[in-house]
Amino acid sequence: MANTITLAPMEGVVDHLMRDMLTRLGGFDLCITEFVRVVDQLLPPRVFYRLCPELHHQGNTPAGTPVRIQLLGQDPDWLAENAVRAVALGSHGVDLNFGCPAKTVNKNKGGAILLKETDTLYRIVKAVRDAVPKEHMVTAKMRLGFEDKSLAVDNALALEAAGASLISIHARTKVEGYQPPAHWHWIAKIREKVKVPITANGEIWCAEDAKACQAQSQCDDIMLGRGALALPNLASVIKGQQAPMDWEAVKVLLAKYSGYEIYGDKGKYYPNRIKQWLGYLRRQYVQADALFEQIRTLRDSQSIVKCLE
Repeated sequence: MANTITLAPMEGVVDHLMRDMLTRLGGFDLCITEFVRVVDQLLPPRVFYRLCPELHHQGNTPAGTPVRIQLLGQDPDWLAENAVRAVALGSHGVDLNFGCPAKTVNKNKGGAILLKETDTLYRIVKAVRDAVPKEHMVTAKMRLGFEDKSLAVDNALALEAAGASLISIHARTKVEGYQPPAHWHWIAKIREKVKVPITANGEIWCAEDAKACQAQSQCDDIMLGRGALALPNLASVIKGQQAPMDWEAVKVLLAKYSGYEIYGDKGKYYPNRIKQWLGYLRRQYVQADALFEQIRTLRDSQSIVKCLE
């Protein structure tokens, strides 16, 4: 059983609505937001509230799960200033993104591209840690490297030396993307050298995967991303609190999500969002495949909802 299970940040996928849905099912101890892009200014509070409406509720989802804002950028000073603002607004600490594999992000020197620059990692975390009040955690999410894993241990040591409270490691390089397998044993190599807590992430789709990840990574704590979208109550299943949801329960969840999305602040994106989620659900439920094919060409929200009835 995992000690702590964190819901991973997934750009364009796990927004506040999805965090609400998934944490209501139980099992999650923490959520990390999609990243706030920091360039060369202190962002206004509205940017943080838009990405993390939970700030209006002491930084917790409606189910009471704490939420931590993630920042992405390359300038240590501007990241530090924005980190201070994030925790002042109610974020449960701040997370720093050194793992995003998106080409547009990497092209602008953000995310995983910084894994080529161990000293930059150090300077960013050091600046943020020095600026953020000590009672708030400063965590970092990294991959095993950009093109290869040659700097994996050095990068983790740099994050630790700079003052990171915890490191989450996606067990693949940027070039490996999301292609299986995840190299959990590499996390164990890093854990041998690093003293701060490490959370293992990558390719956890079921309770058996979670156990294998824990055994190979030598980490008790795990982070779930795509697996939690494929099996919505995966966190509770891993903790032995629930059996995997059946399709009828998932359909109820899809209907609730549809209500959130259509009448929420991102209603115009609903058709794409529901198709995206069904794309993940297809991994666990054959019925999701049939439903996806049924709505694949639909553009009208109400037509899609009728297919869920």
